[in-house]
Amino acid sequence: MCGSIRYEATGQPYNITHCHCLDCRRSSGAPFVTWASFSRSGFRFTTGQPRELPWAGRLRSFCPDCGTPLTFLARPDADEIDVTVCSFDQPTAVTPADHTWVEDRLPWIRLADDLPTYRQKRQTHAP
Repeated sequence: MCGSIRYEATGQPYNITHCHCLDCRRSSGAPFVTWASFSRSGFRFTTGQPRELPWAGRLRSFCPDCGTPLTFLARPDADEIDVTVCSFDQPTAVTPADHTWVEDRLPWIRLADDLPTYRQKRQTHAP
């Protein structure tokens, strides 16, 4: 948002999802977060250093200046890094494929896009 943190993600994004889980909702202050996964080896921060917040074995990063959520690691040793689609320079470059953790979805969110829904997480589809 403010531009003090920049990153580069190479390779094909996968697992592009609208996540409705409680953790994503609370950490973003939004009813859901749209994520795209990349190989961790194809992702790097190019400008600035994000603030990282470890919690319950997971790691989230965000801009220390404006607070924009940036990344999520489910495990510290994971090769997959999830990146918030709305932090992309061009968020329209990817299209969400599904909704995950719909069991946590807020009741006033109506899903009218005909995308597949998963009660919790779905199987990972790494390239």
